[in-house]
Amino acid sequence: MAEGFWVPPPPGNGSDCPGGARWVLRLLGECARDGRDVGSALLGIGSIGCFAAAALPQFYQACKTGIMDQALSIYFLLGWLGGDLLNLIGSFLANQLPLQVYTAVYYVLADLVMLSLYGYYKAKNWGTRATASINAACLFCLLGTATTLTVLSHNTDPALNPAAFRGRSLLSLGLEGPGPQPISKTEIIGFAIGSISSVLYLCSRLPQIYTNYRRKSTAGVSFLLFALVMLGNLLYGTSVLLKNPEPGQSEGDYILHHLPWLIGSLGVLSLDISFQFLAYRTGRPSAGEEREALLAEHGDS
Repeated sequence: MAEGFWVPPPPGNGSDCPGGARWVLRLLGECARDGRDVGSALLGIGSIGCFAAAALPQFYQACKTGIMDQALSIYFLLGWLGGDLLNLIGSFLANQLPLQVYTAVYYVLADLVMLSLYGYYKAKNWGTRATASINAACLFCLLGTATTLTVLSHNTDPALNPAAFRGRSLLSLGLEGPGPQPISKTEIIGFAIGSISSVLYLCSRLPQIYTNYRRKSTAGVSFLLFALVMLGNLLYGTSVLLKNPEPGQSEGDYILHHLPWLIGSLGVLSLDISFQFLAYRTGRPSAGEEREALLAEHGDS
């Protein structure tokens, strides 16, 4: 990604990772010492692929139906963007794995495109009556853009370099020498931000679930969007769990350090919206019913 937050190892330099997989070290800046670490890297790359493709079906569905502003809840989109922004900031400050930072950057960019489409169809379908929603979407788009550019352009600091965080533990005692090193205040702040991000991820699903329930329809919402997000979250969380802790770091400390990001990925699976596609697959309303539902929804707003 950007040199501002990750500096790749020099070519041919594997002294920090003896016996490790060179391609993982060069591509991700992570030391893959055995099959477990390599499997973690492969799952992580697979999760990025899922997230990269997830938004495309929704973009197509939005252009096809033209009702994206009614199919998706603005609070769902704003909550998603808020969670992704905090995820990006927290991953950077808390020195998470490089793969986690890369994924967080893409999250924010995809959210900005999604919100832009929402604002376009809101203005197209409802004109000036949608001013409040459009203003909120534009504000979050500007905030997301500014935050992403700030992180990407940040000068590299060894204390904040994700590649340098390989032996630290949230509960370390600060002993000198090999093994876990004391965690900095910056990392504690990053951990706290990551925790808030996981809460936003969990809460963001609720407005969309309510929107689907009120409309008794998922027309205009792409099933593949949520299917790929679910698969990506599963691969992402499994990737983090599969990776070996660093020498001197216990499994418990490793899990605790990554806990907010695990909750934000694996925790949302129980709340994801995919089950509603099954609930409404035989009860899709007619065009007239759908139009009445949309008008009623607008009247309530």
